[in-house]
Formats: sequence, structure tokens, C-alpha cells
Amino acid sequence: MSLTLRVLAPDQNVFDGSADEVILPSTTGQLGILTGHISMLTAIDVGVLRVRANGSWNSIALMGGFAEVDSDEVTVLVNKAELGSSIDANAAEADFQKATSAVAGMEGQPASAEKVKAQQQLNEARARMQASKSAD
Repeated sequence: MSLTLRVLAPDQNVFDGSADEVILPSTTGQLGILTGHISMLTAIDVGVLRVRANGSWNSIALMGGFAEVDSDEVTVLVNKAELGSSIDANAAEADFQKATSAVAGMEGQPASAEKVKAQQQLNEARARMQASKSAD
């Protein structure tokens, strides 16, 4: 028996298939989902969803949203998502370094919209970089 996983973004169906195991980046930490999991709804943080299917692991960078688990079906609704295998690892690493520098340059400054935006860009760049490396 396996799980049915659907990862949906506003502009695309990112993943729709069977999975043996799913690890979700929830706002309260990593959640492992196996067949027979209790029904639940959880908020998804910016991070990497990992899915094991046919003995191999794949990664999907998620940019926040919600996940529902019900009767061995996992539905993930997110603001944006990218398959790790479709992310250019070198570009993702460069984006991460750029975002890290931007956040470091704002250290010690009072809270502002620019600082929050820079931190969000850093979180997204980190997720993309991690997903691209997991796809190797």
C-alpha cells in the first residue's frame, strides 16, 4: 500500500503520484507521513518536501502553504514549488550566497519591511539550494 501525493501551486501541478514516504516541512518541524497516518491539516513552512517512491528520494522546494493528510492521500497546497531536479544547483547556490550577504548587510538595523523581505528571500534561496542538492 502506498500514499497518493499531490503538490499543487497556483500555476501548476508540481507532483501527482504514488509515494512510500513523505517528509513535510511544517511550521512546527519536519513531519514524516507513512501509510495509515492519522488525518490532519498542517501549515507548511518554506522548506524542502522529501518524497520516497520506488526506493529513491526526490525533493521539492516549497514556498509555504498547507498540507492535508486523509486516508493515505497527502495534498499539499503551496504558494510556489519547484522540483529539485529542475533547479540549477549552481544558480541556486549563487542566489543563496547573494541573499546571505543581503541579510548580513542589514544586521544591527531596526526591523523594516526590507529586512523582512531579505530574510524571506534567504529562506526561499536556502530551500531551493537544498532541494537542488538533494536531487543529485
